[in-house]
Amino acid sequence: MAEGKIKRLMDKGFGFIDTGTDKDLFFHNSALEGVTFEELQEGNQVSYTEGEGRQGPCAENVKLI
Repeated sequence: MAEGKIKRLMDKGFGFIDTGTDKDLFFHNSALEGVTFEELQEGNQVSYTEGEGRQGPCAENVKLI
């Protein structure tokens, strides 16, 4: 699993992960495991699997580290 940190959280239940590259990765609250969207904070370290969504690459299986 890849690791990154929460860069930005949006009010509508999604956010973006700083992957350490020049590309941030979208995630939806349905991709969270073991944590609710309300418990997340910008800067949290997370692990994730990169997948493919309707709009392009996205994070799946997002877990707090």
